[in-house]
Amino acid sequence: MNPERSAGRADQTFPRERRLTCATQYRHVFSDPVRAGQQGFVVLFRPNGSGRARLGLAISKKCARRAVDRNRLKRLVRESFRNHHHALPGVDVVVMCARGAPTLPNRRLFDHLERAWATIRKKQPCAES
Repeated sequence: MNPERSAGRADQTFPRERRLTCATQYRHVFSDPVRAGQQGFVVLFRPNGSGRARLGLAISKKCARRAVDRNRLKRLVRESFRNHHHALPGVDVVVMCARGAPTLPNRRLFDHLERAWATIRKKQPCAES
């Protein structure tokens, strides 16, 4: 791979330290979540004690029957998170699918996620105190 091309993508990766990787991390969020949901997605978050935001996805078959729809939703959430993680406080975020999400256009889903990230930034200082 050309190093000049990959240099611009450094911030566009989704490294392991930015992901929820085990069941205990998901349980931590589900045990006492703060909700920042918008139409299309239910966004749950909880402070994690580190300075980094981490993302977990829970896109179920119940919401999006077809694998192609689930994969599209996951790609959209990851892309939006990559674009906004630098502005988020140290929280663990779990994004779940809401009814009707597979039928919404990509732009509308991105807008809902942007509002959820703004809610997390606004609510987080209150969650720590």
